[in-house]
Amino acid sequence: MADQVAAPRDGTTPLLFSPLLIRGVLLKNRIMASPMCQYLSVDGHPQDWHHAHLGRLAIGGAGLVFHEEAAVEARGRKTYDCAGIWSDDHISSYRRLTALVRQCGAVPAIQLGHAGAKASSHGAMHDWAALRPQDAQDGLAPWDAVSPSGIATGRNRPAPVELSIADIAGIVDAWAAAARRADAAGFDVVEIHGAHGYLIHQFLSPLTNRRSDRYGGARANRMRLALEIAEAVRAVWPKEKPLFFRVSALDGKGGLWDLDDTVALAAELGRLGIDAIDCSSGGLSGPSSMPLVPRVPGYHLPYARAVREGAGVATIAVGLITRPQQAEAALRDGNADIIAMARTLMEEGDWPVKAAHALNVADPYGLMPESYAFRLRRRDEIAALPVNAPGAEIPAGMVELIEST
Repeated sequence: MADQVAAPRDGTTPLLFSPLLIRGVLLKNRIMASPMCQYLSVDGHPQDWHHAHLGRLAIGGAGLVFHEEAAVEARGRKTYDCAGIWSDDHISSYRRLTALVRQCGAVPAIQLGHAGAKASSHGAMHDWAALRPQDAQDGLAPWDAVSPSGIATGRNRPAPVELSIADIAGIVDAWAAAARRADAAGFDVVEIHGAHGYLIHQFLSPLTNRRSDRYGGARANRMRLALEIAEAVRAVWPKEKPLFFRVSALDGKGGLWDLDDTVALAAELGRLGIDAIDCSSGGLSGPSSMPLVPRVPGYHLPYARAVREGAGVATIAVGLITRPQQAEAALRDGNADIIAMARTLMEEGDWPVKAAHALNVADPYGLMPESYAFRLRRRDEIAALPVNAPGAEIPAGMVELIEST
């Protein structure tokens, strides 16, 4: 296992590789592998692919490794292939996964979510098209999606079922039950998914929430479900374990939920015991003048900073943060406390090690399990030996050192 925190060559620890203690959980660095939906689960259970995927990220040196979003109830899945944690039967499947991540030196985490009106869909490679009755012949019968107000979240999607007050209470209970299962399965961090146009976000935004009861209308009412879920999860989630919350800081193009709303929500979440706000954007679109968020390097950093400063809650930044110096600057400048990555780590699972080299960390390989680190250190030692100079002879005793690697 990677049992040491990376130390700098020059005596100044890069913030990216400084340890971070959140409640009772110590992260060896500030690099987080974001939840990345793979659409390869079977009845919600992780498969061999998930072990390979998360094991690769943990071996590569990320301090915090998230399993993908797991649905808190079966009807909350986006697709039949989505991960789930709605049943106690899922607990044993995840225990092997969390043990693997921990053995490889990272902290295992899971995101809990509910798709709401975006449920009952085909997968990502089919553009999340709504399931149709004719899909039943392929074993993909559609089911009724649910939402705050029965408003579809996209064209060519059937109208979802509007949730009753009793239904809402049941969903809050489902989130708490899922958090209990996550603890039993060995996860050390939970993130509540309140972004990207899924159920919680559907309640937050006036685009999709037209209710006239205590869950609709004024912002405080539209925030109610998010806060009730956060409070219910925090009540059952161990006090020593961190709890994150992912937000869309802004709706998508033409939306109505904005950054001021997010700062207000984050402040309330912080008072309920949320330890960090994971700042993303988009997921719901409408007719207003709100522009599309430009996808430029570090495009969520201003939102993370605004939340951090305005709500007094730690933040996580994600979105085209791809270079070590860029990630370090984001932390040094006070934009965020953790840097989250997804596609960059898909391309380079060992990006943290390469970043440690670039930022002059003394032992970059210390981020990896020792079975890797030992051989990589030895490789570099041998490459630096005088015997590798042109025309040099191999000194006595050197052959064994080289051949033992």
